[in-house]
Amino acid sequence: MSILNEKSVAAVANSDLDWVLIDCEHGPTTMETLDRLVRAAGNEGALPIARVVWNDMNAIKMALDTGAYGLVVPWVNSAEEAEKAVAYSRYAPEGLRGCAAGRPASAWGISAKEYMDIANNEILVIAQIETMEAVNNIEEIVAVEGVDATFIGPSDLSASMGYRGQFWHPEVVKAMDRVLEACKGSKVAPGIAFGKSPAHCGELIEQGYRFIAVGSDTGFIRAGVNANLSQLKR
Repeated sequence: MSILNEKSVAAVANSDLDWVLIDCEHGPTTMETLDRLVRAAGNEGALPIARVVWNDMNAIKMALDTGAYGLVVPWVNSAEEAEKAVAYSRYAPEGLRGCAAGRPASAWGISAKEYMDIANNEILVIAQIETMEAVNNIEEIVAVEGVDATFIGPSDLSASMGYRGQFWHPEVVKAMDRVLEACKGSKVAPGIAFGKSPAHCGELIEQGYRFIAVGSDTGFIRAGVNANLSQLKR
């Protein structure tokens, strides 16, 4: 879910959603924009989660210092890459994150000391699974301590398998099922970037997915406009 307007993110965050994704990977979102949107989301509704541009220590550090409650980390293909994502999100001695807690603490509404005391345990780390290499290594990825969820990217996964644009090709679904089953056998929540429709998202929940993106701000606005117009045109 890419959100570039403070009013939009505040409205969505104060709904019954559990989290909102602010996308810094596919889109023009800068760190300055991310900072504004995280603060607009606040800390009493849906959790603001940042999808960083890459599994990079600087990108992760900057995103977390806005006060984001979690990270979606792209292109995690191995246990080693998952371990790096976790280390970049943790203060020493558990990790490599630089200690400058004032800004994220203010976004959380707590003191810098309180933030540093709890951040390592509270920050969500979500590994994006979007290649067959990742699928083949999924059992090792979900065994990494500190990985909280996976996030299957059907677009890139289907492309990596030679079925570009065929998100629900039987072979792609088979690969997704392997990720789902590996998560069920671990402490990691299985997730996916989108479904075919709201009804399909319901089916994914029944299958066991627990971290699902159900739409975008522009999609919700478009659906609301169309619903109102259909009423007016009757």
